[in-house]
Amino acid sequence: MNPALFVLAWRSLRNRAFIAGLTVATVGLAVALLLGVQRLQTETRQAFLRSVSGTDLIVGARSHPVQLLLYSVFHLGDATNNLGWDAYVDLADDPAVAWAVPVSLGDSHRGFRVVGTTVDYFRRLGFAGRQGLAFAQGEAFSADPRESVAQAVVGADVAERLGYAPGSEIVLAHGTARVALNQHDDHPFRVVGVLARTGTAADGGVYVSLAAIEAIHLNWRSGTRIGTAPDAATLPDAALQPRAVTAVFVGLKSRLATFALQRTLNEYPDEPLTAILPGVALQQLWSMLGTVERAMEAAGAAVLAAALMVLLTTVLATLNERRREMAILRAVGAGPWHVFGLLLMEAALLALAGGALGLAIVEVGLRLAAPWLQARYGLHLGTSGDLGAGLQLLGWMVLAGLLLGLLPATLAYRRSVQDGMTVTQ
Repeated sequence: MNPALFVLAWRSLRNRAFIAGLTVATVGLAVALLLGVQRLQTETRQAFLRSVSGTDLIVGARSHPVQLLLYSVFHLGDATNNLGWDAYVDLADDPAVAWAVPVSLGDSHRGFRVVGTTVDYFRRLGFAGRQGLAFAQGEAFSADPRESVAQAVVGADVAERLGYAPGSEIVLAHGTARVALNQHDDHPFRVVGVLARTGTAADGGVYVSLAAIEAIHLNWRSGTRIGTAPDAATLPDAALQPRAVTAVFVGLKSRLATFALQRTLNEYPDEPLTAILPGVALQQLWSMLGTVERAMEAAGAAVLAAALMVLLTTVLATLNERRREMAILRAVGAGPWHVFGLLLMEAALLALAGGALGLAIVEVGLRLAAPWLQARYGLHLGTSGDLGAGLQLLGWMVLAGLLLGLLPATLAYRRSVQDGMTVTQ
């Protein structure tokens, strides 16, 4: 690279700072869009993986693996059926199982899903690579079934949007419809804890004990409430014993036993079960969403191509205005290849500056937006982006600038000195 040519190209662009600045801004916004889409796709994948870290198997009634993953982990959709309590006991007693955490779904609270579970849910399930859930306020509901029947723990999103804190009284709704007409208002709950934010689906849950789930449904038949819920203190222990659960999260003593236990559960003789590996089910989910991802990337690439066409148009549009400049350069000793190289250098500099601006917009913008995205949408963005991919894109931008600069450079090369000198002011 000729340093003098680089300096000349830089000064030429500086003399046309307004037009050059608009071109760089256009290319930069297009690059930011493309990089932003790719970065958000990567971070979304990581957020999904963080939601199931630490769990070796998820077991539920016979269903598609992706469906089981969606309703058990992300609280999307409803279960096709429940699995019996005896099946859960057999699973928990298996020698290969280190821990098993059951969850019971089917109720809601003002649009948020209610999760019936045990206190092990807060100790065993891993989120964002961390084992267990931390509490921002309060504590978990009691391990004693009778004490826990009126206690609830809420996720960070629930607490923030509804203004809950330890001591708040809440009423659950029967079913998962956003507008719930059937309320469990004869059995209110008191919030005893608020979970720290995880950036996962756990932030949008209301957590109660399995005994509480049984207690609020004792006076319900076929989705209809009959009378008033009995006082849990007067009930025998058998009345608070769960008869079925929706899914079970399983941790194994050794991951070498994963496939053997999965096969055993899928062939469970007493009832049809499905045992899934969360990571494999996530890959199936992403393969189903692959078309959407490719469409988003194609849209970003199309915008970038349009911005590069703007760059080419800008350079071409200024050629007629610069014919005298080119002629003077030839007159003072610049050869035709110097003029050719000057136009190539300018196009490459515009593309490089636009790419660098786009990369800066993404890195700075996402860092500034990270707290808001996590608070509003529960999307946790990593602080260290894929800088290598950004630098690779910068290299491709320079190459694209050089290729686009071939046309105006060739036109300038063919201009004669006499043609340039005859241009009137």
